[in-house]
Amino acid sequence: MKILLAVGLLVAATAVQSAPSPAAASVVKGLVLEVQDVESYTYLRLKTQNGETWAAVNRAPVVKGAQVSIDNAMVMTNFESKTLKKTFPSIVFGTLGAATGKAGAASGTSTWTTIGSSQTKASPAIKVVKASGTNAHTVEEIVTNAAKLKDKTVSVRGQVVKYNAGIMGKNWVHLRDGTGSANAGSDDILVTTRNETKTGSTVTAQGTVRTNKDFGAGYAFAVMIEDAALR
Repeated sequence: MKILLAVGLLVAATAVQSAPSPAAASVVKGLVLEVQDVESYTYLRLKTQNGETWAAVNRAPVVKGAQVSIDNAMVMTNFESKTLKKTFPSIVFGTLGAATGKAGAASGTSTWTTIGSSQTKASPAIKVVKASGTNAHTVEEIVTNAAKLKDKTVSVRGQVVKYNAGIMGKNWVHLRDGTGSANAGSDDILVTTRNETKTGSTVTAQGTVRTNKDFGAGYAFAVMIEDAALR
């Protein structure tokens, strides 16, 4: 009995270590205290319930005094902005959700639709035809056979359910094709690429399978596809 308990604890610990961090659905909400626009990004100093923090989103018309939410939030530490010539001890990267207050129109509310919104429960079921070719796999096949496919080139066709652009010099894409299980974590694959796309698009990604990839700053993934070309 003691042996079985020890094995169970070991399996649980391993699962925790291999889980992506931070959580994909995290949201940061706050009052905009300061806005700094650069060519591609808008930097926001926010007052949140946990104190002040900086956030960066794709450039958007946000004004001081607005209440905003940052969806798909991912925290980076010691991030250097060469454009602003400033290093942020901690900054949140994500996509801009709803904004209210001074940013509002006549109704008092203004909402910007941005790339990267997560798939919701109300979304229709995804069913994408598998890519063609000898190295083509479904999302489930890549996740469940990650050890065999490690460091090999694969192709996968799927729908973009989340898109974060320009983080650490890469665009971060989550693909689903209708295969796999959400409970098992085999229905979604992360892809990094320099190509641009948008949420809702169906693309074919060809890149290299990596396992136990740790980029630092909270970016750790049990399996992913790196440096992919999208078409």
